[in-house]
Amino acid sequence: MTNTDHDDRQWWKEAVVYQVYPRSFNDSSGDGIGDIPGIVEKVDYLEALGVDVVWLNPVYESPMADNGYDIADYRSIHPRFGTMDDWERLLEELHARDMRLIMDLVVNHTSDEHEWFRRSREADAEYEDYYYWREGDDGPPNDWDSFFGGSAWSYDEERGEYYLHLFDEKQPDLNWRNETVREEVYEMMRWWLEQGIDGFRMDVINLVSKTEGLPDGDPDDGMTGAEHFVDGPRSTEYIGEMCDRALAGYDVMTVGEMIGVDAETALEYVGEDGCGLSMLIHFEHMGVDTGDGGKWDVAELDLLELKEIITDWQETLAGEGWNCLYLSNHDQPRAVSRFGDDGEYREESAKMLATFLFTLQGTPFVYQGQEIGATNTTFETPDDIRDVEAENFVDLSLESGAYDSYEEVRPIVESRSRDNARTPMQWSDEEYAGFSESEPWIDVADDYEEINVEAARADPDSVWHYYRELIELREERDVFVYGEYDLLLPDHPEVFAYRRTLEDETLLVVCNFFDDEPTVDLPPLAAVEAPELVIGNYEGGEPGDGALELRPYEARVYVL
Repeated sequence: MTNTDHDDRQWWKEAVVYQVYPRSFNDSSGDGIGDIPGIVEKVDYLEALGVDVVWLNPVYESPMADNGYDIADYRSIHPRFGTMDDWERLLEELHARDMRLIMDLVVNHTSDEHEWFRRSREADAEYEDYYYWREGDDGPPNDWDSFFGGSAWSYDEERGEYYLHLFDEKQPDLNWRNETVREEVYEMMRWWLEQGIDGFRMDVINLVSKTEGLPDGDPDDGMTGAEHFVDGPRSTEYIGEMCDRALAGYDVMTVGEMIGVDAETALEYVGEDGCGLSMLIHFEHMGVDTGDGGKWDVAELDLLELKEIITDWQETLAGEGWNCLYLSNHDQPRAVSRFGDDGEYREESAKMLATFLFTLQGTPFVYQGQEIGATNTTFETPDDIRDVEAENFVDLSLESGAYDSYEEVRPIVESRSRDNARTPMQWSDEEYAGFSESEPWIDVADDYEEINVEAARADPDSVWHYYRELIELREERDVFVYGEYDLLLPDHPEVFAYRRTLEDETLLVVCNFFDDEPTVDLPPLAAVEAPELVIGNYEGGEPGDGALELRPYEARVYVL
């Protein structure tokens, strides 16, 4: 079945997004840090893979306290990454190949080295309330927690007051109640759109509204203060205003990263009557392998919970909004290590996870290295860690006495640190994985000699070629994009199966998430005399009367 017209067709619904973390993608200058010219060198690679959109993590001027998410100048390129001319060439090369570029928009906070903050700490009348400043004779003004651990307030000696930072102390939160702040943001966004970009990925955008008065939070309700700044009271108002005043008139893709949002709330942002965003990045499915203690409380994957969450988002947004599909990004550990098996069944589980990613309704996001089945790595000492969040976790864990030594906390860091995703892209088995001629800013993953792009492209049965096949199937068959979703086997603890239906075409997707070999009965298969297997990660294994004998981490997609 070839693509046909649909009333709800949008280019960003049909796209496959590839996320580039510039610092770790490709180093053209030999200084150990990835750069924009290095990305330009690999544009042909992205075209060969078949992706449609590149999401570029921050390349703005920054002191790099949080690897670029602390922006000091929104309209300058950090010299480590190149120049504005380099960036313009990247945009030109992508557009010449019918690929698009979306930029990271970080406007909940800036760097403390941004001119706005420097002038605000000086109590300059024009900038005085660009940020949240409060007196605190007896300590911080309230009990809010930072996402990176500790208090969300730091004392500034120069101004003699505390300022709010929901992340690192070098990332002060902008005061969106100030209309001038909002207009500064919108004007900056319009400036980038006029440069020719194709949209924005909006970092933690639903944190921009804080409860008036900044009251204390509930210490018994998870993260203290979250009820006052996660999906705050004026979030939809501010984001709707952004869409009206900055984005109106542009054919762009807008992806809002939103903490603590469920599917029903998502409709307020992406629904027909919502704010106007294309889609949003949520985190509900990122908690299916954690305990009550959150991110650093590592647990086994709960597939039934994953089914419940994915099905909720698929059904709630159907016909109303659009899903962003992801298993990996720069803030998450490697998917194959987390949700699959990075040992004996690395390739099988990487392909199974890719099948799952590309057969749900929504826009798939592929993070650099995911297409070759990249894995987590090791951090032998605290000095190997570059992620400020992981550094804070280790420090607080040792200071609090929760752990007696780094060796005790190390397995958790190696399982959850964002550094796992930020190791250099593994291009070849050469020194430093072909990423750079010099020692990289962060160590290359231990397995680069085996897992790299050069080897993957040379092997027709590799994870890379499997991704390419999935991308082609999605381009050829509208049912992959627009088909309705129907969960099957809801109570099976190991197998995630569902049906996608569009007009007279039906897909049946079966994914075994574990290394057991279950047999499942699927009535839709039994009803079809000769179902067509369009893709799978094992040879053979034809269905018999609707029964499938699945192998470890097996995935199959049939056309019925």
